[in-house]
Amino acid sequence: MQPFISYFETISSLHRGLILVGGIALFWLIENAYPLFKFQYNKIGHAGINIFFTATTIVVNFVLAFVLLLAADLAIQQNFGILQWFPIKNIWLYTLVGLLLLDLIGAYLAHLVEHKVKFLWRFHLIHHTDTWVDTTSANRHHPGESVIRFLFTVMAVLIVGSPMWMVFLYQSLSVVFSQFNHANIPLPKSFDKFLSYFIISPDMHKVHHHYKLPYTDSNYGNIFSVWDRLFGTYKYLDREKIIYGVDTHMNPKENNQLGNLLKIPFEKYRNPES
Repeated sequence: MQPFISYFETISSLHRGLILVGGIALFWLIENAYPLFKFQYNKIGHAGINIFFTATTIVVNFVLAFVLLLAADLAIQQNFGILQWFPIKNIWLYTLVGLLLLDLIGAYLAHLVEHKVKFLWRFHLIHHTDTWVDTTSANRHHPGESVIRFLFTVMAVLIVGSPMWMVFLYQSLSVVFSQFNHANIPLPKSFDKFLSYFIISPDMHKVHHHYKLPYTDSNYGNIFSVWDRLFGTYKYLDREKIIYGVDTHMNPKENNQLGNLLKIPFEKYRNPES
């Protein structure tokens, strides 16, 4: 375990970038060969929009990275946070508990709040406007949402009291898992269901991208599925019944034009159909 920790303590920006690009490339090839849905769309053009938002997310996180470093250093130096107050000697259990808690606050809670707070929903809405969900959709986040998510990550680091190597490990896993559960791939249903008891499987997350409530407001998790099951936000819908998008923005002029997507958070809010 120590070599693993040492790697993430000193992981370079290049390696982190390779994890992101490598994940997209891998799932892109798989979904091209074995797609779940055979979309009639310009895959390159669609990817271009989503990669633009991926790039803005990278920029936001790079510019604000020093805040994350300060938070992790502060937690360790001041003996602050859950992992510091309740020390776990077994390094494997320590890592698992830390990742679970980071996922709870930095992903599940952030996602839940974005759906419940109208102002935050306006930024997160861009992610849901995608009517052709594939692996590039994983990082389709408005720059404003990237800032919001970053702030929740900082809060998670302080509350959990996680060292920086664990933060880098969590972020790396988060990227790959998000690319995996957004990918347009058809796992066998029985295997997907089995996975969904432990992690967010593709079918489980795609329910969250169904265009109507109550399914849009469900399955908020990113890596671990335990939080949705524990807090009653888990829902199931057969993959054949899923329609991607969000019912307030089904017009391609609204959901497939970069300029309009950037403006959506600042337009007059429209209540979705229930």
